[in-house]
Amino acid sequence: MSHDHDHDNELDPFTARVRALETILTQKGLIDPAAIDVIVDTYETKIGPRNGARVVAKAWSDPTYAEWLKRDATAAIESLSYTGRQGEHMQAVFNTEETHNLVVCTLCSCYPWSVLGLPPVWYKAPPYRSRAVIDPRGVLEEFGLTLPADKKIRVWDSTAELRYLVVPMRPENTEGWSEERLAELVSRDAMIGTGLAQRPEIEGQPA
Repeated sequence: MSHDHDHDNELDPFTARVRALETILTQKGLIDPAAIDVIVDTYETKIGPRNGARVVAKAWSDPTYAEWLKRDATAAIESLSYTGRQGEHMQAVFNTEETHNLVVCTLCSCYPWSVLGLPPVWYKAPPYRSRAVIDPRGVLEEFGLTLPADKKIRVWDSTAELRYLVVPMRPENTEGWSEERLAELVSRDAMIGTGLAQRPEIEGQPA
């Protein structure tokens, strides 16, 4: 399975085709690379996944908001002005000590762009889409996430009508942290379910 790692001299076929097409269109004067960079940056850093991270951080900090998010994720997320492309109908699923949630789209690549930004390459790849349902524990291990044998893994299949946001468990020893600081602990993968929210390890100091 191809995880979303960058290799300057090892582009996957899809990325290579995109790069080639962009080069041709640029040479013909049909697109402006700077404008494309702005659009990509908008989806990667402004539209998401920072948006989703802020939703998670607010749920961690505000029990009332967390309950609203469980009950009506679409409205709760929209209250933070995060709505739009493929994010109109949302459901939040909360990780617990007993259950870990994992999101996949088995039919295509339905994904909440307005909350998580651009979908990673591996999310759209057939190996992930098929194996996440059949062998979720094995797939998570390939991402470096080994869960206790007694922890249940629940797989949620996104559709054109409904998309999911995983709310990871809040890391320990983060009491009193601001929502902004908490949001920094939430990765895109944690909100898909292929990772966990974690405190960064600081050299010479316990995390």
